[in-house]
Amino acid sequence: MRRVEVCSYHNKWPSMFAAEAEQLKQIFGAELTAIYHIGSTSVPGLQAKPIIDIMPIVKKLEIIDTYNDQMQEIGYTPKGENGIPQRRYFQKGDDNRSHHVHIYQKGSHQITRHLAFREYLRQHPDERNRYGQLKVKLADQFPYDISSYIDGKGNLVKEIEAKALEWYKDF
Repeated sequence: MRRVEVCSYHNKWPSMFAAEAEQLKQIFGAELTAIYHIGSTSVPGLQAKPIIDIMPIVKKLEIIDTYNDQMQEIGYTPKGENGIPQRRYFQKGDDNRSHHVHIYQKGSHQITRHLAFREYLRQHPDERNRYGQLKVKLADQFPYDISSYIDGKGNLVKEIEAKALEWYKDF
């Protein structure tokens, strides 16, 4: 059973992202238009599950499934849309995950949502701290129940996301 682990921000996370992003660039090549470090590990000072979230942006999403074998060769499990339409999702490591890859096609509203949330937390330390404290509390409360951990964050995530999207219009 996978333990819900939330830890303090670690300075190695940006370099872990950069190393993995280089591998993904080799796989997807000219299909990529951008690649971003997203999620809690992309926000300095934010407590996070120690899993690097990566968001490649591609020209054509439907072609991504043809790369599944190459992704498996570097340790990823393809998960298809995995509950989010118009996304391709991969995870590295089973119960000891190290990376998640969320691929969207250029122009997807999901891109703005992720980037707005990241930038808002980077620029608003009070909100970052409030979110981090909740994550620590929930990980302590639900150490082996990832669904309850995620559900427990839901309202605050929606609240911050709404503020972030409004704020991001002027960013």
